[in-house]
Amino acid sequence: MGDDLASEGDTLLQSEKEFHDAAKRNDTARMEELIKRGVDIKAKNNTDRTALHWAAGAGNVDAVRLLLDHDVPVDDEDSVQRRPLHFGMNALLLSAWFGHLQVLHILISAGAKISCVNRHGMNLLHCAAQRGHIQVMEFIIQDLEDVCLDETDKEENTALHLAAKNGHFFVLEKIIDVGVDLDEKNLEGLTALHLTAEGGHSHCVKLLVEAGADVNAQTQKKMSCLHYAALHGYEEIARLLLDAGIHVDALNHQNASATHIAVLQNFPAMLKLFISAECDLDIPDNRQQTSLHIAAEHGRQDIAEMILIAGVNLKLTDKQGKTSLDVAARGNHINLVDMIIKADRFYKWEKGNLNSDSSSWVAKHLTFKQDHRLETQHIRSVMWRLATKYLKPGEWKKLAHYWKFTDDHIRAIEQQWTGAKSYREHGHRMLLIWLHGVITAGENPIKGLYEGLVGIGRRDLAESIRKKANADSTSPRKCTAM
Repeated sequence: MGDDLASEGDTLLQSEKEFHDAAKRNDTARMEELIKRGVDIKAKNNTDRTALHWAAGAGNVDAVRLLLDHDVPVDDEDSVQRRPLHFGMNALLLSAWFGHLQVLHILISAGAKISCVNRHGMNLLHCAAQRGHIQVMEFIIQDLEDVCLDETDKEENTALHLAAKNGHFFVLEKIIDVGVDLDEKNLEGLTALHLTAEGGHSHCVKLLVEAGADVNAQTQKKMSCLHYAALHGYEEIARLLLDAGIHVDALNHQNASATHIAVLQNFPAMLKLFISAECDLDIPDNRQQTSLHIAAEHGRQDIAEMILIAGVNLKLTDKQGKTSLDVAARGNHINLVDMIIKADRFYKWEKGNLNSDSSSWVAKHLTFKQDHRLETQHIRSVMWRLATKYLKPGEWKKLAHYWKFTDDHIRAIEQQWTGAKSYREHGHRMLLIWLHGVITAGENPIKGLYEGLVGIGRRDLAESIRKKANADSTSPRKCTAM
């Protein structure tokens, strides 16, 4: 026939490659022509695939029948493919993998072994479940004998695991209806619910939960389904799991809760869900970091705001003995530092004013972020001028002590260093933090400022500010009573 090798590195002759190509496209006329010319119908390419592999994988019924009529070996396996799951696939497994039910019938009728598995340990049921072929699944379950739904592959995944992992709802539903252990674990300790939660398949999560799967099952690394939902930001799945009673504060092998993970991954909406579910924000992970420590480390203001409003213990320290305030200061997250100091001062005010008339207003309007409101613009301008033009080096600290800022607060503010005149910026930040507390408490800022300046021996400044405030008709709060 004058055959040469089809290509460099290939084991097929040109005529054999043509035969394989004809099988791929179901061209039985060309196949018969090549057979008459003496082609080797059992020829294998460099991955041990025969024409039957190609025909079965493509669902080419006519080509499959032609090959079987010529007695090709039905159970031959291929070898290395690009995708590891295809190692050791025979024609029957390929037909299940690609969902070709008619080819599956033909091969079984021709004597193909239904107990076959590939090198990954996947059987017919696994292949159909992995790929979501419901009709193939139904045939295997209903019509084939000795098929066990709980058989596992080399990673100890059952068909239930594989269907769940890939989000194949109807296949999953079929397997559940037949009856299997919903909480069986694979080699890594993952249940079907873990896998479908990690894959983001909310409809499958709902199906398994309603079927009675254990929502609190943990993997070998003590990961719960909620940990996986938090890792990927799957809010709908998190809601389903929380509604089903999953433990919101379950800890993994790193002592991290789902809340830690949501903060680390920067998913504010997920954190909001967990706070609504009354998660414990003070739980320390294996670095002794709370959720606020993590937010502070990464400078996440929105998340920190939510945590601070919810209320946390700001005295907790990590393995290095650092509070969340220390961590924010060390990372030069200036706005976050100021937010934490505001929160600390607010918590102390709140503790002493449990029956305050302003408590309902505070609950509705509480924020620890920078104030950019029009109604406070005037007093903030006063603060800026005071800090940058009139306060001498060191005087902002005296004011801070007078207003009961702690040494830790002052040290955190001072962490930001821009040169010899940094005290101006430090003073401005301190004054704005103080202003937050005064406004929150419903007090008169001009009056408080006057008293503070007098308290540190700057009556001259105090009188000047009072006169300007009383003369300014736009000032929202005069202090004529002073």
